[in-house]
Amino acid sequence: MRCFLTRLFVFAVMLLSAVPAMAAEEAAGGGSNGIIAIATALAVAIAAFGGGIGQGNAVNGAMQGIARNPGASGKIMTNMIIGLAMIESLVIYGLVIAFMLLGKMG
Repeated sequence: MRCFLTRLFVFAVMLLSAVPAMAAEEAAGGGSNGIIAIATALAVAIAAFGGGIGQGNAVNGAMQGIARNPGASGKIMTNMIIGLAMIESLVIYGLVIAFMLLGKMG
């Protein structure tokens, strides 16, 4: 747990240290392409991470349900596939937002 908190702290410091650099670029008359690029990367990364966690939990629950009641495997698999499609649609929304942000660059 301590290692995780240390890594989280280092990540936060690195992320926050980039903000003044972006502000200096803006003050010098530069564009906001750097901030948009970071936002695009974060949109896709967070969507993919959350989708992966959700899909893993869904498959885990379905496999446990099938192991407990093999006779209901057809209904469980159907509901699992529908749930996975819903989770994946949320990841695709993140990708669409990333493309919209990339359209703002220029």
